[in-house]
Amino acid sequence: MEALRDWGHARDYVRMQWMMLQQETPEDFVIATGVQYSVRQFIEWSAAHVGITLRFEGQGEAEVGIVASVVGEDAPGVTAGQVIVRVDPRYFRPTEVETLLGDPSKAREKLGWVPEITTQEMCEEMVAEDLKAARRYALLKTHGYDIPLYQES
Repeated sequence: MEALRDWGHARDYVRMQWMMLQQETPEDFVIATGVQYSVRQFIEWSAAHVGITLRFEGQGEAEVGIVASVVGEDAPGVTAGQVIVRVDPRYFRPTEVETLLGDPSKAREKLGWVPEITTQEMCEEMVAEDLKAARRYALLKTHGYDIPLYQES
């Protein structure tokens, strides 16, 4: 949960790639935002976008995210006290590092590139898309359509 990552939006990165391709002479550039946030922060933002406040208990692989409160109607079926976040060691990388941070200064200086989409905006966009898919699934299920729900187990 404490791992720091340089989160960035694909639209920003593709725009930077296009700018790189416009150069007369090929060069290497680092595609990154230059800003870090923890996995925990990303989880908290995700939950907040649907009205959930979390509290965390435990440490390391035993840490869990527990619903402290729910406001609004975007998280039906989620109640205070429920564990909705768990650490799953299956997703650890064999050479996991605690911090990943890119230095996009060359791209800023030579190409004039800066990311336009914040990590918080990207998170909100991702949650909105997941929420839209969940509502679509719920609507189909309510009307008798039994469609597969794709989730990792």
